[in-house]
Amino acid sequence: MSRAFRRGALGGAALAAVLAAGALAVAFQSDGEGDGVPRLTVADPYIPLPATPDGMGAGYLTVRNDGGADTLVSVSSPSAGSVTMHRSTDTSMEAVAAMDVPAGGTLDLARGGAHLMIMDWVKRPALGDELELDLRFAKAGTVVVKVPVKPLTYRPGTGD
Repeated sequence: MSRAFRRGALGGAALAAVLAAGALAVAFQSDGEGDGVPRLTVADPYIPLPATPDGMGAGYLTVRNDGGADTLVSVSSPSAGSVTMHRSTDTSMEAVAAMDVPAGGTLDLARGGAHLMIMDWVKRPALGDELELDLRFAKAGTVVVKVPVKPLTYRPGTGD
């Protein structure tokens, strides 16, 4: 192999390595966290059927974020007069003004923790109904979710 050929081959290999590293850097940044833009999806939403005709209801769901951090700042529904965000502890439940959705993470609204309280129903929900929740985020704007009404004893992931 001639010296000129070896130098050309080494130069070509070095250029290929630099280009590959650059492509990797671009791919790594395009996951959304690098540009700070939230990329939100909502999974497993449900509302357990309220136990009494005029009773409050709870709302549960998971917000997945494949991008930059965001904050859930309010929730509303055309089906209810009021939807508020709450956190439960071992001894109490308290309203909160906002809930953080971490970059590359999740916000879990689940029994015994953070959740939604739905009050002043326009029409009492029935099993099988799908109610609209409008989730407003500080950066991503409004995400509209159709939420099924499930039996009071429903637990996601169990088939019940």
